[in-house]
Amino acid sequence: TIIACLLYFGAVANANWYDNAVVYQVYPRSFKDSNGDGIGDLNGITSKLEHIADIGAQVVWLSPIYTSPQVDFGYDIANFTDVDPSYGTL
Repeated sequence: TIIACLLYFGAVANANWYDNAVVYQVYPRSFKDSNGDGIGDLNGITSKLEHIADIGAQVVWLSPIYTSPQVDFGYDIANFTDVDPSYGTL
C-alpha cells in the first residue's frame, strides 16, 4: 500500500513521467538465479535492484511471474494471483 501511494503521488507530481523515463525490462526466468536451480527468481531480481538503479533505470517492467503451465515460459498465465513456485515467493 505504501509503495502504491508513493507511486501515485510521484505520478501526480509529474503526470507525463513515462515520456522520458528509462525502463528496464526484467525477464525473471533468465535474469538472476539465486538458488542454483537454473531458473531466475524473485530473490535474484531483488539482489540486483541497486544495479538496475545505478544504470539509470527509473522503471522496472517485470515480465509475468504468475502461476503458469510454462508452455510459453510464463505468458500462458493460469492464475493471476499466485506467484509461480519456480520464481520463489513474495
